[in-house]
Amino acid sequence: MVSLKGRPKTSEEGAECLTFWTGAWWTALNFRGGPGRGERGPCGAGAALRRGRAFISLDLTFLGAASFADSKVRQRAFLFSSDFPAGRCHFAPDSSRRCPRPLPSAVRVEVPRAGQAGPGFRCEPPQDGRGSRSWRGSLQLCLLSAFITSDFRMTTILTSTFRNLSTTSKWALRFSVRPLSCSSQVQSAPAVQTKSKKTLAKPNLKNIVVVEGVRIPFLLSGTSYKDLMPHDLARAALSGLLYRTNIPKDVVDYIIFGTVIQEVKTSNVAREAALGAGFSDKTPAHTVTMACISSNQAMTTAVGLIASGQCDVVVAGGVELMSDVPIRHSRNMRKMMLDLNKAKTLAQRLSLLTKFRLNFLSPELPAVAEFSTNETMGHSADRLAAAFAVSRMEQDKYALRSHSLAKKAQDEGHLSDIVPFKVPGKDTVSKDNGIRPSSLEQMAKLKPAFIKPYGTVTAANSSFLTDGASAMLIMSEDRALAMGYKPKAYLRDFIYVSQDPKDQLLLGPTYATPKVLEKAGLTMNDIDAFEFHEAFSGQILANFKAMDSDWFAQNYMGRKTKVGAPPLEKFNIWGGSLSLGHPFGATGCRLVMAAANRLRKDGGQYALVAACAAGGQGHAMIVEAYPK
Repeated sequence: MVSLKGRPKTSEEGAECLTFWTGAWWTALNFRGGPGRGERGPCGAGAALRRGRAFISLDLTFLGAASFADSKVRQRAFLFSSDFPAGRCHFAPDSSRRCPRPLPSAVRVEVPRAGQAGPGFRCEPPQDGRGSRSWRGSLQLCLLSAFITSDFRMTTILTSTFRNLSTTSKWALRFSVRPLSCSSQVQSAPAVQTKSKKTLAKPNLKNIVVVEGVRIPFLLSGTSYKDLMPHDLARAALSGLLYRTNIPKDVVDYIIFGTVIQEVKTSNVAREAALGAGFSDKTPAHTVTMACISSNQAMTTAVGLIASGQCDVVVAGGVELMSDVPIRHSRNMRKMMLDLNKAKTLAQRLSLLTKFRLNFLSPELPAVAEFSTNETMGHSADRLAAAFAVSRMEQDKYALRSHSLAKKAQDEGHLSDIVPFKVPGKDTVSKDNGIRPSSLEQMAKLKPAFIKPYGTVTAANSSFLTDGASAMLIMSEDRALAMGYKPKAYLRDFIYVSQDPKDQLLLGPTYATPKVLEKAGLTMNDIDAFEFHEAFSGQILANFKAMDSDWFAQNYMGRKTKVGAPPLEKFNIWGGSLSLGHPFGATGCRLVMAAANRLRKDGGQYALVAACAAGGQGHAMIVEAYPK
């Protein structure tokens, strides 16, 4: 047995066998590893494990240690362990006896007072029956986390870093390392726990919940809703919400709706829809616009109003009617018409008419294009797909997946947020009509829609122009429970991001996801359901590649490591915007309700909602399931 004091001993392989001496007992953590390449004697690269071709390099760093010789000193030791494929970490009270039980993830051990000797560090390289080399170490991982005397207080922090860890390994280790401290009033420090799913409630902040959310069926533009106005669709969504929740109309404190292409006659569509649905004329309402994340903005504005104490009950939603978009006269024609209206005499009018030209009659059609770059979103999506090497076949396969999953969810009744809508003068609409599973052969026949003839974005792998509306009842948890409601989910942390609208127009989810996870203290592994807006197949797949690239994270996002791509088994499993439709102003509410309903059905706890938007912007939000 060798006791190492002072500086750590480092092997030629670079693996550190590290221990601290404080003149106190050491609690041993016995670590057993199987044979592996590069093991050269005691304390060599024996800190590496081999499983297949995967290696782990164990690098332990201990920060800060001190000792105060005092009879009142009490020490607390913390052990960290995890199962390895080649063996387990075991607790050994001394160097000669090894306990057969596996060590739990975190154990708190009280050891005797300072001044007593204990086992040092030992690395044994016994030979097996065939003469091959293996190793066994009794690695001392015990710290003196705090020493309390009448005059001293000391905090010790243990940082354990596992480097070169394969992210695809099923046996990846994760250590939760936290500062350890003691005070004269606290006799023992809390044990460090393995990461567990806990509520994201924050002290002194209201819990904000989604009580219910609905939407009318999303339809292809130019179909059943083509003779209506935007406020008609929004009113239908609000009426459906009232029917589902039976909430008194005068209880609602505020109403917020999102929309993108506004009808001039009803520029504040939230107010017109609220009045049409029978809400109190004393209830304020306003409309927001933020491209494809307009209803996301409506929801988070509601969260802000409730969190600040201004409101307790807010309705948020969104609407879009692409069947009847404003088509303007040319600017020259508009200018002439305004001048004619100001002319007072016939001579002035005739003088103006002599300036008329036939090209004045050319209309200005709305386009889904960036004002700053004059580039359509589809053209940008095609360039993005090319930049990330997303093939036409990959895009078609993803689009087929979206339609197939949406059809399955529709048939199985999972799209429960839909409320039927009796269209005036027509039949009742009860289903989305854009879900159309096809075949890869049929999809391959379509020509590129934007960059011709070599583009990869087509009508089949793009979201279609859609009419629809959605609405959600958002309340403080206390008010919801007081009124007898059982909420569906909590609305937790959210974030908005912006980036270059030229080359990163559709990468909002890539930028927003790691930030909202950090804000909430979560990782991708904690998320049980992902609901991302699908503008284009190429956009989704490009975001996947960007999120799974260390190079992109380091060079474009200023991050050290990638966040990782969402697993497909958790991603948009009830379809997405490619198949369900994408009314620009209403999709955000659909995403949140899909996330909440999926958590309730599958028993998950956290969902992540994310979307890109015109202008190079993006949004992400954490949704937490409400306890059953």
